Amino acid sequence: MTQNRDRTPARAADAAPPAEGAPASGPFRYRVSEAAALIGVSDDTLRRWADAGRLDLVRGEGRLIQVDGVQLAHLATELAADGTLAASGGARRPAASARNRMPGIVTRVVRDGVMAQVEIQAGPFRMVSLISREAADELGLEVGAPAAATVKATNVGVELLAPETLTGGRS
Repeated sequence: MTQNRDRTPARAADAAPPAEGAPASGPFRYRVSEAAALIGVSDDTLRRWADAGRLDLVRGEGRLIQVDGVQLAHLATELAADGTLAASGGARRPAASARNRMPGIVTRVVRDGVMAQVEIQAGPFRMVSLISREAADELGLEVGAPAAATVKATNVGVELLAPETLTGGRS
């Protein structure tokens, strides 16, 4: 996965849509295939949405086309709310049980002194987890980050995804 991510300290990030006409930008950038995998649609579907103006594709190094993580997080939330992801079949099923581990994208992080509330859009599913602020800071969780919600009984954990898990090692 191509992540142009600065190494500044983790900061509180509360996902609010950008002001009208203002470009959304964050430290995470994804290749089109990675972005599509995160929200559970095909590369072609993501490109069609870009052509329709639902998100911007930006040119990275060389001929690499990328999607901004913050914009992708907003799009994932919008698509889940209007039922588009559920109608399209939702997230692609990973090799692991979908009931236990759901890869997606961080759409909101609210930190206070001790705890952090993390929201992940995993295909059509919105997962919310309350974890320690220290854990959120150590993981570098912020809007647009790739993450997976893991579920055991009533406990939902959050893990940062390894780059090769987004596309199954494909480029």
